[in-house]
Amino acid sequence: MQAQHPLLLAALAIASLLSACGGGGGPTASSTPPAAPQAVEIAFAAVAGSTPIACATAAITDLGTTNANGRLRDLRFYVSNAALIRDDGAEVPLTLPANDNWNATLGGDRVTLIDLEDNTGACQGTADTNATLKGTVPAGRYVGLTMTLGVPLALNHTDQAAALSVTPAVINNGVHPGMAWSWAGGRKFAKIELTDVLANEPLGTAGKWAAAVFNVHLGSTNCTGTNLAAGQVSGCAQPNRGTIRFAAFDPQTQKVHVDVRALLAENDATANVAGPTGCMSGLSDPECTGVFKAFQIGFDGAAPVGAPYTVGKVGNASQYGLPINGGAAQSVFKVAQK
Repeated sequence: MQAQHPLLLAALAIASLLSACGGGGGPTASSTPPAAPQAVEIAFAAVAGSTPIACATAAITDLGTTNANGRLRDLRFYVSNAALIRDDGAEVPLTLPANDNWNATLGGDRVTLIDLEDNTGACQGTADTNATLKGTVPAGRYVGLTMTLGVPLALNHTDQAAALSVTPAVINNGVHPGMAWSWAGGRKFAKIELTDVLANEPLGTAGKWAAAVFNVHLGSTNCTGTNLAAGQVSGCAQPNRGTIRFAAFDPQTQKVHVDVRALLAENDATANVAGPTGCMSGLSDPECTGVFKAFQIGFDGAAPVGAPYTVGKVGNASQYGLPINGGAAQSVFKVAQK
């Protein structure tokens, strides 16, 4: 057999190598581009039980232990670091849109303000609303949802006088003054208020409840730091952030109900035993026992010495100020069909 030329052998070897490597770096027939991120929209809606409610609803029935009638006065809350739960159990963070009046991403933290009040009826906020948590996740199969009720520590205690360039709009007191929390310059994680003024009564009508408004203001308490007034907070004894977790949730066909009837289920909405009206997260406030139980946040009620009332406890000492069992038994946020 005739011997082949050395150059021909070298050329054949190079051609074989290029073929094996996909032609020197070009795409092969089997390569596919990465899938585009999946858009996600998680809708929230206010309800009493299973009945939709809004600021303009004439009367919300069966509130609290006395089955009182009332109206919605405010319903706003922050959710942070939301993630979809993949079918293998992994939690995949939801990437938020660009920072705006409703969303902010700073470092590893992401926060969104959900606003379900529109300044009609008995509500006294603003006409602007935001009923959806929007973002993207990598392509995949997702089966559940988890998020935190509240603002992360790194974003919560910021200088109340700071400009928008320092404090994003979603947590800026100038943009959302109703969510400002005077305790150590933080924010109200939830501001949910019910009033006894009904649709056929003018605002200011003499109330049938002992206090005209039952306030639920959730926020961190007993905070410490070098300069609390300037938001220089190193931590809070009671963080009071809740966990909302649904092992089964499909944003395409389901939404999240916020149930005010469940929130007040163990309280007499028409009365105020002691402390601020309703629950403002104070340890000596007896109305907070039922509210914290609904949120499933540990609560160590500590009534003042000689007080004529008893403040209960929710959870045990290791859970005070923290979510109980990952919020598994919280009753305020529920999955519902769209």
